[in-house]
Amino acid sequence: MRRISTDMPNNDIQFYLQKQQEKLSNIQSKIAEQTKIRELRDDPLAASHAVRYESYLARLERFEKNTLYAKDHFNYTDTYLRQANDLLQRVREISVQGGNGLYAPEDMKYMAVEVNELLRELVGLSNTLGPDGRQLFGGDKAFTEPFRIVEGTVEGGGETMVVRVEYRGAGANRHAEITDRVYSTLDISGGEAFWAENMQIFSNFDASNYRVTEAGAFYVDSEEITVTPGDTIQGIVAKINESGAPVKAYVDPSTNGLVLEGTNPHFIRMEDREDSQVLQDLGIIVANADSGAPNWNPTARVAGGSAFDMVIRLRDSLFRGDYEFIGTQGIMGIDMALNNVQTRLADIGSRQERAVMTWQRLNEEIPQVASALSRESSLDFASAATDLGMMEFAHKATLQTASKILPQTLLDFLR
Repeated sequence: MRRISTDMPNNDIQFYLQKQQEKLSNIQSKIAEQTKIRELRDDPLAASHAVRYESYLARLERFEKNTLYAKDHFNYTDTYLRQANDLLQRVREISVQGGNGLYAPEDMKYMAVEVNELLRELVGLSNTLGPDGRQLFGGDKAFTEPFRIVEGTVEGGGETMVVRVEYRGAGANRHAEITDRVYSTLDISGGEAFWAENMQIFSNFDASNYRVTEAGAFYVDSEEITVTPGDTIQGIVAKINESGAPVKAYVDPSTNGLVLEGTNPHFIRMEDREDSQVLQDLGIIVANADSGAPNWNPTARVAGGSAFDMVIRLRDSLFRGDYEFIGTQGIMGIDMALNNVQTRLADIGSRQERAVMTWQRLNEEIPQVASALSRESSLDFASAATDLGMMEFAHKATLQTASKILPQTLLDFLR
């Protein structure tokens, strides 16, 4: 016959009371944390879905922040490019007045003084700081002024004036991820926005017998172009033309040297990779210890000016009273600068519109994903409150029953 210990009722009641307390504590914790999944065993399938939704929602929220930053950045860039466009329009008006041959030389000098002030303002616009403290047109050299004024004397000017504006910026390499593996280019560098002519670089090095001796690479407008031993000048030209760089390459038939020409107005940036010196060997650049734009080889011929060059050329012709030059090449140079600025404005406008449309799409998608996440992991408070009330009632009833069943005194035990 099995012997029943007097401890067994006590142990059984304590065991089931502890299980009730665990369930009660679990539902209270879920209510406090506002989730129905505290552990994977609560609902493994819902937990796996919730993890995926949380990860995707976090990415969408990051993309939304990126698109907002891009929108603000494009708005700011658009504002300053429009100011540059208005300023160049004023310079063009002066050039039309100076080129009609109706003004006296003294009046044309007054026009030249105004153009000089407009030139300084244009340089100021090109060196604008963005709201984040970075150079707006500095490209990836965010804390270096892209343009530097060189002052000197101008014939007929009578005072120190701007004689040259040097470009020290870099390329527009900053990108923002606005959707999965889809990026928007944030910047327009000063070498793009404030240029006027298609740049040309002519090397005087005879490359007819040139052969690459070691594997390496060089960069043209941030596009990496790799070379292998045995590559000839024709092979290098083909690789440049097949790259995504906005540059056309060919061999000069008279000098057999490499020629590079921009397909649109911009400053062509070229540099050798650290383990290579192909461009140096071809007479395009020289070793440059500075971190700025590469130094052109002194023997190379470089053509294609910036918007500042066009304004300086117009101003100097006004000082000389050369209305014929003003009415032809002077106006033409300002028109080229204006056309490029307006093209860049259109480019910024298209990027801005894309960012707005992406932001709108994300704002529709984020609530949908958040709703799916809530469906999988959020707690039904009405059901949870009902369950909590039932558990508390059952727990109190169990305690009351246990107090009546369990012997509490020696007389109860003897009886």
